[in-house]
Amino acid sequence: MLKVAVYGKGGIGKSTVTSNLAAAFANMGKRVIQIGCDPKADSTINLLGGEPLRPVMNYMREEDEEPDELAQISKEGYGGILCIETGGPTPGLGCAGRGIIATFQLLEDMELFEHYKPDVVLYDVLGDVVCGGFAMPIRGGYAKDVVIVTSGEMMSLYAASNIASAVKNFGKRGYAHYAGVILNSRNVPDEENTVRKALKEIGGDIIYTLPRDSAVQKAENQGKTVVEALPESHMAECYRNLAKQILEVTTEDEE
Repeated sequence: MLKVAVYGKGGIGKSTVTSNLAAAFANMGKRVIQIGCDPKADSTINLLGGEPLRPVMNYMREEDEEPDELAQISKEGYGGILCIETGGPTPGLGCAGRGIIATFQLLEDMELFEHYKPDVVLYDVLGDVVCGGFAMPIRGGYAKDVVIVTSGEMMSLYAASNIASAVKNFGKRGYAHYAGVILNSRNVPDEENTVRKALKEIGGDIIYTLPRDSAVQKAENQGKTVVEALPESHMAECYRNLAKQILEVTTEDEE
């Protein structure tokens, strides 16, 4: 089982990358789970035809109880991908990371992996703060590998540096492995060289460079991934190539 956490600064496009990656893996015939670990709870929306999924924390808050069945907090999307959103507390009334901790514990109790038997699990995680619940995919042993989505913009690289540092610190204790970065291009001048220079300090390599392409917006306007909406496009091919590269740089968990 491949278990990968995709981290990145808010707004860098990590959810777009993760959902297209999930779709590409599904096209390879793999059984995929995508778990959105962001209070915005919009990680899986383009795998579900633009329809938002009820987050786990919303279910528990509104029903005042834990779900009995996986179907109450998940939905199958494009390619049979099982979609789950952690969500978070009511804004202003709690720590956003608590939603991740509570959800992961619940999914463990429900024996999600044992019952669903996925080939690939993708965690889409907000990377502006790598502590508490947002560090759970790494330090909780849920993810085997971590990839970071970045661009050549300064704040994105600053966040990538913080995330990589946290992952490496956790890695010393036997937790997740830092696999490298995905360059999600923003057409910044000399962008790839800027990122490569930063990586000399941060560590790691560019796993793959995704071009900036209007196909992404066209697909998302339809509530779909590029892989689903525009499968013959150059951008869809890029996501499929990224999936192949992820297989090269990550490690399958035998559990």
